[in-house]
Amino acid sequence: MTSRVVFITPATSPSLRQARFDDGDSIDARGTAEARSAAGSLPPAGRVVLSPGVRCRETAAALGLNDTEAEGAETARELAGLNAGRWRGRTLDEIGAAEPEAVARWLADPTAAPHGGESVQDVCDRVGRWLEATAETDGRTLAVVEPEVVRAAAVHALAMPTAVFWRLDVPPLRATEFSGRAGRWNLRLGRPLV
Repeated sequence: MTSRVVFITPATSPSLRQARFDDGDSIDARGTAEARSAAGSLPPAGRVVLSPGVRCRETAAALGLNDTEAEGAETARELAGLNAGRWRGRTLDEIGAAEPEAVARWLADPTAAPHGGESVQDVCDRVGRWLEATAETDGRTLAVVEPEVVRAAAVHALAMPTAVFWRLDVPPLRATEFSGRAGRWNLRLGRPLV
């Protein structure tokens, strides 16, 4: 049995363009147009899973995956973006100016969560558990998720040290495919949808 998971990153939003920690904003007009133009470019899937974030749900709708939602698409809390606690909605520059030691600790130590939310390690563990549970599902799963979820899945699937999390760039509207069999995952890095 081979399980395939295709992670789709959401279209652009104002917070993404401004490098802000997700604040629940909607995708912007450009992101909506790009996602609509990519509709139909995804491979067929037996299962569609959505991150609970607004921009992931809106991207899925623009990609035409909302048609599948009526047939059983699910929202997976395990695939939520990183909980940035009190840093939500702020830029890293703003936080760095106000709390330079906290930012330095957070970027250097995957177990640190000075913002009161989740650590990078927490996200990697949560996403890793979901990925392993999905390995028991034959066929293809499409999942529209935040970029940090794709990073966490790559860290887990390739058994990389959690410290490399920040060194993985995941642009908007990219498909990153994981295929797993017999306890091993292979990774096909992000192809553009448009």
